[in-house]
Amino acid sequence: MTGAAVSRGDPGRISGPALLKIAIVKLSSLGDVIHALPVARALRRARSGLHLTWIVEAREYALLNGHPDLDVVVPVDTRLWRRLIWRPAGARQVLGKVRRLKHRVRAARFDVAIDLQGLMKSGLLTAYTGAPLRIGFTADRCRERLNCLFTNRRVRPPASAVHVVDQYLSLLEPLGIAPGPVEFHVPIPAAADRRMEDFLGEQGVKSHDCLVAINPGAGRADKQWPVEHFRALAERLAQEPGARILLLWGPDEVHMARQIRDGLQARAILAPPTDLHELGALLRRSSLMVANDTGPLHLAAALGTPSLGLFGPTRAERNGPYGAHCRGVQSPDGTMAGLRPEIAVEAAQALLAARSAP
Repeated sequence: MTGAAVSRGDPGRISGPALLKIAIVKLSSLGDVIHALPVARALRRARSGLHLTWIVEAREYALLNGHPDLDVVVPVDTRLWRRLIWRPAGARQVLGKVRRLKHRVRAARFDVAIDLQGLMKSGLLTAYTGAPLRIGFTADRCRERLNCLFTNRRVRPPASAVHVVDQYLSLLEPLGIAPGPVEFHVPIPAAADRRMEDFLGEQGVKSHDCLVAINPGAGRADKQWPVEHFRALAERLAQEPGARILLLWGPDEVHMARQIRDGLQARAILAPPTDLHELGALLRRSSLMVANDTGPLHLAAALGTPSLGLFGPTRAERNGPYGAHCRGVQSPDGTMAGLRPEIAVEAAQALLAARSAP
C-alpha cells in the first residue's frame, strides 16, 4: 500500500500522508465472515497505524470481538429488525435503532468503507459511514445488483479469483494493496482450550489419537448430506489407525449427531454444547474435519485443520474450505443425496494420509 488519505473532494482518488480509518462491512453468515478475515489481515499487514472497524451481525459478533487485527467491532442485528418491524410499534423501535447506528458510524468519520457483502442492507450501512471512498463489487458480481448504488469504486474480480476469499481480497486493489499470502487469524482463548481438553480427556482421547470431527448440520436443507451417508462415512473412518470420531452439532442439530452415533458399531464421541471459541478449540485439536458447506467447516479450515467439504447446490471451487490441506467434493447432480459416501471416504482418507506423510 502506498499509504495515503482519501481526498474528500475526489472520492475516487487516494492522496496525502496517511489512510486512517477503514470500515469493513461484512455482516454474515459465519462462513462468509471467516472467508473475509484475510481482508482485515491484509490491511493490517499493509500499513501500521490504520484504524480498522468491522460492522457485523450480532450472531457473528463473537468471532470478531477482541480480534487483534481490528480496533472496533460494531454489531448490528438486522435479523431482530426484521422480526420487530411486524409488531405493534415495532417500526418505531427499528427506526430508532437505525438512527443510532447511523449516527455512530457517521461520527467515526471513515475514510474508506469496503462492502464485502453485496446486498442492499450492507450497501445502506456502507452509505451510512459517509466515507468518501466506498468500495464494492460491480453490479454483475453483487448478490443484489442495486447494492452498487451505494458504492463509488466498483471492482470486478479477475478471472483468476475463483474462490470467494480471493474475490474479497480483490476489493483491496483501489487502495493499492497487493494481498500477498492469504492469512486467517482466529485466536482461541486459553480457557476454551482447557475446557475442551478436559472434555476430551474425560472421553479417553489421547494426545496421539487421530480425532476425526464430523458436523452433519447445515444452514439449508438442500445443503444437508443425508444422515445415513454421514453414518457410512463415520463407520469407515473409525477404522483408520488411532481414529476417534467426534460428532459436532449446532442449534437444532443434536438429533442428527445422535442418529449417526447410535447407528455406528464403533464408539463415537458426542460433542458437548459449545460456544464459538470452544468449537474452535475442538476443531484445532482435530486431525480432520468433514462437514457440509457451513460455518464450522470454514472455521476448521481457517484454524489450519485439514478439512473436507461436501457440496451439492453450491460450488466447491468458489465456496470450499480454503487452504493447502483442504478439499471440497462436488455432487455430480447438484443434490447432496447424489454425493455417494465412497467418494467422501476416499477424499477423507487421502487427507488423513497426507497429514501423516513424512
